[in-house]
Amino acid sequence: MGKLIGNKKLNIAVFISGRGSNLNNLIKFSKKKKSFINLIFVVSSSKAARGLVYAKKNNIKIIIFNYKKKLTSERNVLKILNSNKIKLICLAGFMKILSIKFIRNFKGKIINIHPSLLPRYKGLNTHERVIKNNEKFTGCTVHFVNKNLDSGKIIIQKKIKIKKGDTASILSKKVLTLEHQLYPKAIKKLFASL
Repeated sequence: MGKLIGNKKLNIAVFISGRGSNLNNLIKFSKKKKSFINLIFVVSSSKAARGLVYAKKNNIKIIIFNYKKKLTSERNVLKILNSNKIKLICLAGFMKILSIKFIRNFKGKIINIHPSLLPRYKGLNTHERVIKNNEKFTGCTVHFVNKNLDSGKIIIQKKIKIKKGDTASILSKKVLTLEHQLYPKAIKKLFASL
């Protein structure tokens, strides 16, 4: 699609399931003077997701993804995103699996942030597993989403040293701080090609 010119910004949607700390971080980033993103939609897999508070507070449109009618809901979400010229979907603690069809329809334009140094420690309970295996480093990864869990091409990673006495809870907080730094950088890296 080539480089975006002048004051044009990238329209994005953020998908969440829980507390929305990465969402809140991206909202703050979108409001900065030099920001190049317009956060148009927050899509949630639950109407009880705590992160929806940030969307409401910032007057961002909300879409609830109804997983009881997954395929119908996916079709509706895709239709809304396409008609609003959304160029990038950012998964931020989105705990549901998107269908292959949905991913294909947004090919190369769905990214996710994961709290480990992929390809190691895909899936859940990453911090517990990292500690159990006496790893020296951990971190986070932003990657493209494909049909396999946490397996898409890596866009950017950041690592930190694990200190003696670090628990899963301590690591979780440290890695979350890293995630907040990394997600905007990953979007910036992709900006020219979207």
